[in-house]
Amino acid sequence: MDRRKFIETTALAGAGLFMDWEKAFALGASDKEAGKKWKGWKKGHFQVHFIYTGVAESMFMIFPDGTTMLLDCGDHNAIGRGEKAVPVLPDASRHAGEWIARYIQRVNPNGDDVDYMMLSHYHNDHGGDERFYSKKLVRGGVDYFLSGFSEAAEYLSFRKAIDRCYPAYDDPIPLIDDSASQKTHMKKFYDYMHAERGLEIEKFSLGAIDQVKLLRRRDRYPDFSVRNITANGRIVDKEGRIIDLYEDRKKLNPKKLNENGMSLGMIFRYGDFSFYTAGDFSDKWKNEDGSLHYIEDDLAAVCPRVNVAKINHHGHHSMPPKLVAALRAQVYISCVWDQLHNTADTMEHIADRSLYPEDRIVCPGIMPEKRRREDAGSEWLKDVAEASYEGGHVILDVPQGGKNFTVTYLTAADESMLVRSVLHFNTRVE
Repeated sequence: MDRRKFIETTALAGAGLFMDWEKAFALGASDKEAGKKWKGWKKGHFQVHFIYTGVAESMFMIFPDGTTMLLDCGDHNAIGRGEKAVPVLPDASRHAGEWIARYIQRVNPNGDDVDYMMLSHYHNDHGGDERFYSKKLVRGGVDYFLSGFSEAAEYLSFRKAIDRCYPAYDDPIPLIDDSASQKTHMKKFYDYMHAERGLEIEKFSLGAIDQVKLLRRRDRYPDFSVRNITANGRIVDKEGRIIDLYEDRKKLNPKKLNENGMSLGMIFRYGDFSFYTAGDFSDKWKNEDGSLHYIEDDLAAVCPRVNVAKINHHGHHSMPPKLVAALRAQVYISCVWDQLHNTADTMEHIADRSLYPEDRIVCPGIMPEKRRREDAGSEWLKDVAEASYEGGHVILDVPQGGKNFTVTYLTAADESMLVRSVLHFNTRVE
């Protein structure tokens, strides 16, 4: 779908789908930063920007020395889901890849230059595809579509790409194109970027602690690290042993496996602080006794306690009790592009104080009015940040030492970078 069709589809969705983004947002007004322009990144801080578009998932990270990484940059016809869609912001005049690139240009200490890009798994809401795009070009004699990462690359310069199964696209089994044309789309993007712009591309190394690293002043921040904990249906335990979750299923010679279960996952540490992210990591199947096996339970066995966790699979029937109990996070953040995200079962797991007693708060990109009406009276709503009601970019900021951190909501209704709310936390340690 091209830009014109995208705009037409948005208009047909009806005004009732959207909230009044001109209304003043009161929550956080007591914070001295609320209502002011965001001050930007500070040297020595670790930041994760959860960029809201209402269309896809995307996180831009700034490491303490200024090294940067874009983790996921999707695009798809989320608005085409009609009543299930959430507001597309700032508006539908541009596709997500361009909005994301423009956001990065505003916050990136290195301008247009981004050190790392990483695709967590091969789904269009994380990387774009050939069905939903802003423009079709011909490059190298083949059709080339600007969607997700490939569109962002028209505005940004990426130094290195890290992919789950490049270059053979066969881990754990040959990746075939589904209806989203994700493999073809990303292969064309990698081929073009490598040949024409010198992009380095390498495979994600499960268990590595130095594949993603500080590239500028590593010596100044020795307590910052990134550990690769899951990839291609495998996880690594605390002793470094690799566990293949799909070993038995591969013996059945399947034509494809659940792409969500192939997601890349990492633990970021900075002093006393830790952060978990693992794409859409989720899958389940029936055991011989008829019970359900959840791979997130396997991940729980190897995950440490963290301070902030990105919610798996946009909160769509994910985050089972064992994983919540293992992570014991203070803050859960989710990337939202659908009314079916942050489903009630997921939220009930996260809110369950029998799993761990400490306080926690959930900070989705948006908790829309329709969902709040449908789930009115649910106990878990008390754990949801009110700043999410209107939607916005969420910024996790961790100063050197990691003894405290903040979670900031910025308006996504425009590009003003106005702060709407700031939540302050002291880092919980073991």
